[in-house]
Amino acid sequence: MSRYLQSSSLLATAVLGMTLVTAGPAWALYKVVAPDGRVTYTDRPPADRPAATLKTNGTVVQTAGLPFELQRVASQYPVTFYSASKCVPCDGARQMLQGRGIPYTEKTVETSDDILSLQKQEGVQQLPVLKVGSKQLVGFAQADWTGYLDAAGYPTKSALPASYKQPAATPLVAPEVRAPVPEPLRLQADTPTNVSPAPSSTPAPPPGFKF
Repeated sequence: MSRYLQSSSLLATAVLGMTLVTAGPAWALYKVVAPDGRVTYTDRPPADRPAATLKTNGTVVQTAGLPFELQRVASQYPVTFYSASKCVPCDGARQMLQGRGIPYTEKTVETSDDILSLQKQEGVQQLPVLKVGSKQLVGFAQADWTGYLDAAGYPTKSALPASYKQPAATPLVAPEVRAPVPEPLRLQADTPTNVSPAPSSTPAPPPGFKF
């Protein structure tokens, strides 16, 4: 009987260990950059310097300076907003997010590379698109967007500090960085005397032609 209880205890311990390992990614992980450039990772947000919250899917959410509850929600359910210029629904969606005080990352879809990337990542060809964690909403329907943000736990009224600034939108596909083109070599001031002038490529006007 004691051997059975011992085995059951070991099994329960193993199951608990597996549960903790499985649940591990749910904890927020913070990337901290020290003044000397040294990078460390911790599960507690530092109080003396900004930090970036790293999601297990690789998404980086800037949560420094946010109230604790909003920081927690933004870490668990980061909001990504896909938009384009000259898109009236996108403008309305942006106003809604900013009016409610939702911290979000905005990705613009303008080029053919952006469109292909959106199709590959999200499987859609319509804008705007909102991602709340892993949930996707295509097209702007305020009631639907409000419902998903409510379900994620975002406050119904803005809780952003007065000093908060929304990060600028960035292209979905980063533009290609081209190497600088060297300046053309300058012609020497003195033209060699042994160089004959190039013959004129303009044909002579026909007889009787006048300008």
